[in-house]
Amino acid sequence: MTVRRLRLLGDPVLNEVAQEVTEFGAGIRTLVNDMFDTMDNAGGVGLAANQIGHSLRVFVFDCQGLRGHIVNPSWSPLSGDSQLGTEGCLSIPGVRADVERYRSVVCNGVDAEGHPLSILGTGLLARCIQHETDHLDGVVFLERLSAEEKKQAMSQVRTSTWWKER
Repeated sequence: MTVRRLRLLGDPVLNEVAQEVTEFGAGIRTLVNDMFDTMDNAGGVGLAANQIGHSLRVFVFDCQGLRGHIVNPSWSPLSGDSQLGTEGCLSIPGVRADVERYRSVVCNGVDAEGHPLSILGTGLLARCIQHETDHLDGVVFLERLSAEEKKQAMSQVRTSTWWKER
């Protein structure tokens, strides 16, 4: 079991657009396994590779009875229906806010061996896919909030122990 250090808000890697994975096999399998260990240890439902310092387009998830990973993900909504729901982030401990996301999405990509796969997500899984893909695009969920909501969230960040200790 290898639990990696979570990168927290303010770490530049969280603002980078992650690079496409072009080499598959043992290296990506190890990264995915370490990501699962890290996500499980932190009690999360999803984790993007840049959250542990790897600027690669990979995320793992464990929600709604589905556990898996996807490399080089791209998603699209299945309809215009949206859902407002509370989100948190392992890279922004203790901060939660309501974010509007598509209710149902399909996510396409490949597995750690380079084999194509598709995931149909609704509810929490759809939210997770969108949240983790945002990370891979250098976007944290705070950027999806209104100006006032973001101001309130940043106030929580600035008073948190982890922010003061970084």
